[in-house]
Amino acid sequence: MKKPYYFLNPGRVSRKDNTLRFKNKEGKQRVLPVTDIESIYCFGELDANTTFYNFMGKNGIPVHFFDYYEHYTGSFYPKEKLLAGQVQVAQTLHYHHKAKRIVLAQRFVDGASSNILKNLQYYRRRGMDQLSIIIEQIEELRLSIPFSRKVPELMGIEGNIRQVYYQAFDSIIKDFRMDGRSKQPPKNEVNALISFGNMMCYTTCMDMLYHSQLNPTISFLHEPGMRRYSLALDLAEIFKPILVDRLIFSMLNKRVIQEHDFQKELGKCVLKDTSRQKFLEAYDMKLKETIKHRDLQREVSYKRLVLLECYKLIKHILDVEEYQPFKIWW
Repeated sequence: MKKPYYFLNPGRVSRKDNTLRFKNKEGKQRVLPVTDIESIYCFGELDANTTFYNFMGKNGIPVHFFDYYEHYTGSFYPKEKLLAGQVQVAQTLHYHHKAKRIVLAQRFVDGASSNILKNLQYYRRRGMDQLSIIIEQIEELRLSIPFSRKVPELMGIEGNIRQVYYQAFDSIIKDFRMDGRSKQPPKNEVNALISFGNMMCYTTCMDMLYHSQLNPTISFLHEPGMRRYSLALDLAEIFKPILVDRLIFSMLNKRVIQEHDFQKELGKCVLKDTSRQKFLEAYDMKLKETIKHRDLQREVSYKRLVLLECYKLIKHILDVEEYQPFKIWW
């Protein structure tokens, strides 16, 4: 089974027949069969040539890059292999048609806010009665989603929901304080984990979009940009509460990641290399975890759920079946 590979340290990568050879600065080598690679994540300085990128392109392997402070900086995205003209045209028409676009945008916010509520309700059932006020505020904000008529208005609702949601983190997490959301740069440990986890969720959505017929640059909730795959941002809204937030709560409360796992400098807080590896391993395990799918009546991994979300979008824009976002029910 193919899987993602992470290059956490600086080094050089080269092609050797049908394998990749990664050599770090200490001279240690790692040989990776190309048939095992789904995607590559580079967190350290990577020395590579055009032979490597041609090889990745021919084998349909995306390569994602992050800077020293764990900011996502860009991707090498292979030539689309599943593009379908009918889907491309329908997707573009749905973006340009205001009424059709707002319907999809509303569904993304509805799915994201529903999954946020499930997280909060889970912890309220475990004795955190103080979350009731936050839950009520989010439920009230959700009532305005169907009545939004413009995407900026809807983005404002989504932003307000998240702002209220983040107030709950200081109650859910035991030994750390979030003290509000800070992004560029993250100023404390909780914000550092959120930023890093959200980037991983975004790139997971990018990878799954590559395996569908959708164009990742044509989105409905987020405005398409010149240098980003904005449809992945739309999908990530639904899956961040499931794949990222729940993982952060678990890893911090079980003390898998502790204060010594972070590095602070000049008002910035980032994960140390070894701690980043711990989070990535846990995130991979989460993607492989399975649930019994209500409609398919079989076990489906969380990663597969993201791909199924892409298929549901395709059916919607082709007027085959109305799109309903994935919502957790437990």
